[in-house]
Amino acid sequence: MPDSRPVSVEAGVDSLVVVSGLEVSFAGRKALDGVDLVVNPGEIVTLIGPNGAGKTTLVRAVLGQVRPGRGSVRRRPGLTVGYMPQQLTVDPTLPLTVQAFLNLPRRRPKALLETALAEVGMAETLGQPFQDLSGGETQRVLLARALLGQPDLLVLDEPLGGIDFSGQLALFQLIGDMRLRRGCGVLMVSHDLHLVMAGTDSVVCLNHHVCCSGAPESVSHHPEYLALFGPKAAEGLAVYTHAHDHQHDPSGAVVSLSKPQGEA
Repeated sequence: MPDSRPVSVEAGVDSLVVVSGLEVSFAGRKALDGVDLVVNPGEIVTLIGPNGAGKTTLVRAVLGQVRPGRGSVRRRPGLTVGYMPQQLTVDPTLPLTVQAFLNLPRRRPKALLETALAEVGMAETLGQPFQDLSGGETQRVLLARALLGQPDLLVLDEPLGGIDFSGQLALFQLIGDMRLRRGCGVLMVSHDLHLVMAGTDSVVCLNHHVCCSGAPESVSHHPEYLALFGPKAAEGLAVYTHAHDHQHDPSGAVVSLSKPQGEA
């Protein structure tokens, strides 16, 4: 039955997703136990935690693919979601261009495909075989596909997987720029703690329940975070400060702090 207790994290009237007291069980075992989560417009929220901690289950619940045993998942009316899967395997013998891939499962205007690819720096790949793309190029095309529906919320499952470090930095910067430009929220699952702590607004450390959540700096020194990842994790992350180039208005939406051109 739904749980009506208040959410323990900050939710605004314009929040994209509000998860409250979520419990999900499989074969009698709890995958999620009393989980709260809020994603606001223009905000990057990152889920971290060990393997089997329930991160994918929480993402599936946000997407409406898992039915809660208790608690609730409330989505803003009319919410549009773009999803980027953790990985995609395509038969190398299948004749599939990037354009054909982006047209699955339904055909879209070519101009829309070109715009999405240009936004992720992949404009020249439209006619190329999808299987010939590198790992980093594939991730960018998957991100472009997630953008085709003009989403209010981007859900990214391990978007940095299979990419070298310089490619990870570039893709993470692209995601950050995109949320400022589009004003969309981002819910991301990641194991790359260095990049997460450097560029996300809020971190949720999950191990079936929410161990700790909040700003990256506070989470990285929380006792439960240290119990999961060890004290060396916090020491190694100390050099990665989280410099905000934006702030949030009362509704939770991002307001850029970039100075106008010509301003000292």
